[in-house]
Amino acid sequence: MPVERATRRAWLIWSTAVAIYFIAMFHRTSLGVAGLQAGERFGVGAAGLGTFTVLQVGVYAAMQVPTGLLVDRFGPRRVLTAAALLLGVGQTLFAVASSYPLGLAARAVLGVGDALTWVSVLRLVAAHFPARRYAVVVSLSGVLGAAGNLAATVPLTLMLDSVGWTVSFLAAGLLTAAYSVRAVTNLRDVPEGTPVPAPEPIYPREVAARVLASWRTPGTRLGFWVHFSTTVVPSTLGLLWGFPYLVRAQGLSQEAAGGVLSLLVVGGLVGSPLVGGFTARRPELRMFVATGFLSATGAAWALLLTWPGHLPVPVLGAVFVLLSMGGPVSAIGFALARDYNPFRRVGTATGVVNVGGFVATTVAALSVGVLLDLVAPLGQETAFRVALLAVAAVLAFGTWRTAVWWRRARAVVFAAEARGEEVPVRLRPSRWDVLPAAQPALAAA
Repeated sequence: MPVERATRRAWLIWSTAVAIYFIAMFHRTSLGVAGLQAGERFGVGAAGLGTFTVLQVGVYAAMQVPTGLLVDRFGPRRVLTAAALLLGVGQTLFAVASSYPLGLAARAVLGVGDALTWVSVLRLVAAHFPARRYAVVVSLSGVLGAAGNLAATVPLTLMLDSVGWTVSFLAAGLLTAAYSVRAVTNLRDVPEGTPVPAPEPIYPREVAARVLASWRTPGTRLGFWVHFSTTVVPSTLGLLWGFPYLVRAQGLSQEAAGGVLSLLVVGGLVGSPLVGGFTARRPELRMFVATGFLSATGAAWALLLTWPGHLPVPVLGAVFVLLSMGGPVSAIGFALARDYNPFRRVGTATGVVNVGGFVATTVAALSVGVLLDLVAPLGQETAFRVALLAVAAVLAFGTWRTAVWWRRARAVVFAAEARGEEVPVRLRPSRWDVLPAAQPALAAA
C-alpha cells in the first residue's frame, strides 16, 4: 500500500539509517588522508597503497547485487545493523593492524559493511515516504552521507596528528559498532500498521536472469556508464590519491592538502540539491548535464596534468570544486535505472548501476599506484603527471561508452513512442538520433 505522507516516525527511521550511511562514507574515505601514514606503518609503496583501495572498492562493487538480494530477503533493518557492526569491526581491526595482510583484511571487512548501506537506505526511503518525495529524500540522503567524507578530511587529519593512528581509528571503530544498537532498536522495514512482506527465497537461476535482464535494458546500461565515468575522478582522488598528489606533487602542507581535498565534499554538499532539483524538474535534460560535466572534467584534468610547475592554490581549489560535482551528477545513473526498469527489478538495476563507478575507481586507483612505482625515478611531480594519465584513460573510455549508450537508449525511447507506448520521459529528437525499425520495448515486462 503506497504511503500518502511522511510521518515523524518516518523521519526518525530515515535519520537513523542516514547516520549509518554517513559513518560508512567516513570509513570509506578515511584512508584518503591517512595514505602517507599507512605507507610508513605497513612498509608498502604506491602500488601497495593502491591495493588497499582496490580491495575495498572491489569488495563494495562485488557486493552490490548480493546486497539487493539480502535486503529483499531479510529487510533493511537487519542489513543496516549488520553494516554498522562490520564497519566497526573493520575499522577496529585496521586500528591495531601492524602487518600488511591484516590491514588488507580490515579494509575488506570495511568494504563489505560499506556495501550494505546505500541500497538499504534507498529501500527504507521507498517504504516510508510517498513517491513524490522520493527524489528529494534520496538527494538529501546523499548530501548528508557526503558529510561523512568531510569528517574524513580536515577533522581526521587533525586527529591523526594529535592522537595518532591507533587511537583515531580505534575510537571510530568502537563508536560505529556501538551504533548498531540504535539501528536494531529504531529502524523498521515498513510503516506501522503495514504488513511486512513475506521474504522470498533466493534462487541462483532467478538471480542471474534478473541481473541479465537489467543489464540488457538500455537505460540500465546507460546508467552504468554515467556512474562509471562521472565518479572515477573524484573517487580516485578522494579515496586515496588526492592527498599524496597535493602534498608530494603540488607541494602543499598536509593541513592545506586536507583543506583542498575537503572541497570535493563541500562542493558535493552544495551541488547535490541543485543538480537533484534541476534534473527532477527537467528530466529530459539530465543527460546533457552528465555529458556537460564529463566535458568540463576532461578539460580540468588536462589542466592539472599540463600546468608547468605547481598550480596556484585558487586554481587547485576551483578544479576540485568542479570535480566535486561528480557525486551529484552520478545520481542521474540511478534515476535512469528507476525509470527504465519495472518496479520489481529496480533494486537489482540500481545495484548494477552502482557497480559502474566502483569498477572505474578500482581500475584507476590500482593503475595509478603501479605507474607511480614504475616512474618513481622521474621525481614526484613528473611521476604523478604520468601516473594520473591512467585516470584520464578510464575517464575517456567511460565518456565514449556513455555517448554510445545515450544514443542507443534514446532510440529505444523514440521507437517505444512510435508504437504508442507510454515512456517515463519525453525526449525531443535531434539530428543525430537514429530510429531503427525494430527496437526492443522499454523493458515493460
